[in-house]
Formats: sequence, C-alpha cells, structure tokens
Amino acid sequence: MEVILLERIEKLGQMGDVVKVKSGYARNYLLPQKKALRATDANKRHFEEQRAQLEAANLEHRAEAEKMAKKMESLSVVMVRQAGEAGQLYGSVNARDISTAVTEAGFTIARQQVELNHPIKALGLHPVRVSLHPEIDIEVIANIARSQDEAKVQSKTGKAVVRTEEEEAPAPETAPEPEPGKTKENKAKADAEREQAAKAAEEAANEAVAEQAGEIFEEGAAPEIEPEPEKTAADADGEAPETTESPDEDGKAEKKSK
Repeated sequence: MEVILLERIEKLGQMGDVVKVKSGYARNYLLPQKKALRATDANKRHFEEQRAQLEAANLEHRAEAEKMAKKMESLSVVMVRQAGEAGQLYGSVNARDISTAVTEAGFTIARQQVELNHPIKALGLHPVRVSLHPEIDIEVIANIARSQDEAKVQSKTGKAVVRTEEEEAPAPETAPEPEPGKTKENKAKADAEREQAAKAAEEAANEAVAEQAGEIFEEGAAPEIEPEPEKTAADADGEAPETTESPDEDGKAEKKSK
C-alpha cells in the first residue's frame, strides 16, 4: 500500500514523501495515528494545499518537544516490583507501565511513544527510548527494584541488587602465610606440639584401659575354690584302710594302719 507521510517516520521518510508499506502496518498504525494518508489523487492534492500549515505545526511541536527533552534530561523513574533473589521479576514491565511512571513523574507521554522491543523481566537500571517528536528522542532510565531502598542502592552503584550463591556461602578462612625467617622455627614448634599431643593421647588411652580392666575384675571376679584332698590307692579301689591294735604303755590298744 502507498501512503503519504504527514510527519517524519524513522526508516520510512520525511513529511510529504510517498512510500510503500505493508497493508497491516498502514491500517494498524500509520492511518489510525494520523501519521499518513492513503496515496490517492485527492489526498495528494489535499496534502499540497495543507503542506504549509502542516510544516508550521510540525515546527511548533518540535520546539515543544525540545523544551520537554531538556526537562526530562537524565530522568529516572523507580518501579517497585516483586522479584526472586537472582533478580528475576515475577512478571514483567511493559511500555504502558513505563509511560504511566513517566506521566506520574510529571511528563505526559503515551504508550506509543515508548519504544520497547521486549518487556523487561529483571531488576536493575534499564535505558528506555522515548520519542517526544519524530525528530527528537530521549532516554529514560527505568530503575526496577524490590523496594525504594534498593532502588537508591541501584542508582548509586549502577547495578541490580541481586544475591548469588557465592555471596550466600561464607568464604573459607585462610591461615596467614608465615614469615620467611620464621618457617623453620614454626615447623620445629609444630613438631614438638604434635609429639606432646600424641604422648598425652597415649597416656590417656593406657589409663582408660587400666581403669576398664579394674572394673571388670571387681564385677566379675571368680569365687575362691577349696582344693580337693588327694586320693590314695585305697580310695581309688573303694576299700577302707585296715587297722591293727597294739598295746601302748598304758595297756591300751593302738590302731595302726596297714
């Protein structure tokens, strides 16, 4: 489809140029936004009659845009959003959100003026291009943070406030390096301490073994057993020993064992 541009369109042409564009682009954007007219003979004549007025209006709009651009210089808008520890947003920030934030900051712009190719899905400082006029663009910083305090930190550091695994885990403590002159002395001292510690451990182990043996002896000592009398040959045969009587000095009989 051929259209007559009523203003400068980037990558298309200047005011008054007749260009060929896709039908969808013309119907959905250029014609509804009154940025172009169908390139018919009637519209061409109408444009030539209105060219002077259109150019004057364009210059007036450009001057207003230049004034606004000076006021909006280095503009940064804070947008508080929920996000994970790694900085990933629970959602996204689109062109409408940014236009609303800029309007709340005191500069009225439309969603169509925010040139954002993809929604923002992470915390941090994001430069966003805003078209104030077909010939004047500015850059607005979208400061997206979890809170106002984090937004202040991001504004000072220029980095998103995120937490990584390395930051969460404490760094291991490292022993200070010994001085070169004290290396041998420290080594001898360490050897003596290790030897002393080993000796103390050995003594403690011996004491523990001795104490455990004493407890076992006291608790489980066997009872004393009387020794059995020795057996004689006669006891082995099951016979009782024979005795004979012999007179003693008093005339009494004395038993003698055979």
